[in-house]
Amino acid sequence: MLDLIRATIGAYEAEIGLFILASMFVAFAMERFPAAVVAILGACAFLFLGIIDSDGLFSSFSNTAPITIGAMFILSGALLRTGTIDAIAGMIIRRARKRPKLAVAEMFLGAYVASAFMNNTPVVVVMIPIILRLARATGFSAKKLLIPLSFVCILGGTTTLIGTSTNLIVDAVARDSGLEPFGIFEITPYGLVAGLAGMIMLVLFSSWLLPSDDSSIRPTDSNENMYLTELTVRNASADKGKQLGDVALSKRANISIKAIKRDDLFVRHDLDQVYLEPDDRIVVQLDLAELMSLRTSDDYKVGIVRKGDPGAMGEEVVEAMISPQHPSIGQSLYDIPFLSQVNVRILGLSRYRNLPRSDLPNAKIHGADRVLVTGSQEDIARMYENQNLIGIAETKTRAFRRDRAPIAIAALAAVVLLAAFNVLSIAVAAILGVGAILLARCIDAEEAWSSIDGSVLVLIFGMLAVGLGLQEAGSVDLLVSLLTPFLSNMPPWALLFAIYAFSVLMTEMITNNAVAILVTPIVITLAGDLGVDPRPLVVAVMFAASASFATPIGYQTNTLVYAAGNYRFTDFFKAGIPLTLGVGFATCFAISYFM
Repeated sequence: MLDLIRATIGAYEAEIGLFILASMFVAFAMERFPAAVVAILGACAFLFLGIIDSDGLFSSFSNTAPITIGAMFILSGALLRTGTIDAIAGMIIRRARKRPKLAVAEMFLGAYVASAFMNNTPVVVVMIPIILRLARATGFSAKKLLIPLSFVCILGGTTTLIGTSTNLIVDAVARDSGLEPFGIFEITPYGLVAGLAGMIMLVLFSSWLLPSDDSSIRPTDSNENMYLTELTVRNASADKGKQLGDVALSKRANISIKAIKRDDLFVRHDLDQVYLEPDDRIVVQLDLAELMSLRTSDDYKVGIVRKGDPGAMGEEVVEAMISPQHPSIGQSLYDIPFLSQVNVRILGLSRYRNLPRSDLPNAKIHGADRVLVTGSQEDIARMYENQNLIGIAETKTRAFRRDRAPIAIAALAAVVLLAAFNVLSIAVAAILGVGAILLARCIDAEEAWSSIDGSVLVLIFGMLAVGLGLQEAGSVDLLVSLLTPFLSNMPPWALLFAIYAFSVLMTEMITNNAVAILVTPIVITLAGDLGVDPRPLVVAVMFAASASFATPIGYQTNTLVYAAGNYRFTDFFKAGIPLTLGVGFATCFAISYFM
């Protein structure tokens, strides 16, 4: 009986492989399981049926594409950790009030360029809160900016080989099939054409089809990592005597300056023209990473500073939540007992939905408020005994390492240049870049590993095994033999358009990396049977697999802005269809005409 089953499987391996592939397509589209889980189950199906063996399964782990992608995630994480992206965004936001349209254009241009050289997913993660602040500063609708942000980052990622994991995967699969490796800038001319076409379609069509009602979007200041604090100017501060508008503090994207306290007076207007004096207290709202960065500042004392406080920071920093049964509910933060009984300093206060409009010491505490506290190990230990404070834990957020930003930038630039001039392969260059930033402590090891999107790598490894299974089963050859009669009489340009259209359709239904792995070998085999150059067709797959504009599920950046903007599914369809058509025609024309 077992021999009969094996014989049957052997006789119909190609058809079984296509059935597994079709089942995976359905599972991807239904989204009942994460894409990575579907990929692993597909690989297990080929292994269970004996189509691939254990050696074949584990051979996918030797592919350089996932390793390169993981290294690029870490390099991107280093740019975030050193505040590089935040600094660029801050410069643009400062210009927003004077020239709002230009500021928005600069922001999108910056996102486009950044996505060409670092993974576009973390770019979108960082840019979402910045876009929300930019919308408030310019008066533009955030819903008209968030979807275009994702689209621009997708287009930027297609400009170079390292801009998106999809490009690296197609390159790796193509090399395994015998094609010459792609250069880091080989696809750049076609990417620029696609980018230009995409920008035109965004301006002429997509932006007009997007909703403009921002009432369903939670305001930026309600972000759970935003804190109210105040900064006391030290007597030896380098910013003493300067106008507030000229100091670095006012130029950072994630700091909102609300007032300046001088003695008992508040200054709330024309803050940029105020000259800072010792003991001035600057009331600010800022995110937790920025607060942690300022904690060790030589220019400011951070948080509630009592008389005689030298401003030295404690050894530990913890977050604690005010219990709803706290006896000091409704009192000023300055007056709560543990502040005077324990030698700790409150660095900031966070509140769900909206922060207090007062300064930090006079903020009336509410139940579930979170306070950030620093002190010695002994004093922090005493806080754990306070029954009116719950959820006390050391903060996981780290300070920016801005002094190491040049090293992170130089490491990424070196990776690009070494790969561009064929000095080293992109995989080796990326790993060396990771070693450099870890050695320079641009990012700590545990942060580096956490910056890697494990689900993406698992998906890629699983789909590489599925791709091998389809090759071993003969499913690729069977599929090509079915398609060849329909495509054999097409001119090269029409074949290219057909391949692009098929890949785009698949990308909108399933994840882009899966499309890259599955379609690339099919296209290469098809080109061999038709006697045409496979390279233009592979480039078409490379672009089409990233050209997910019509749904929020085909590309991770779309999913991110889908949630942040509280969009409807149809919003992507209306805005994405013009972009899909415009970018598709422009890209295929450029490839067929110039390649």
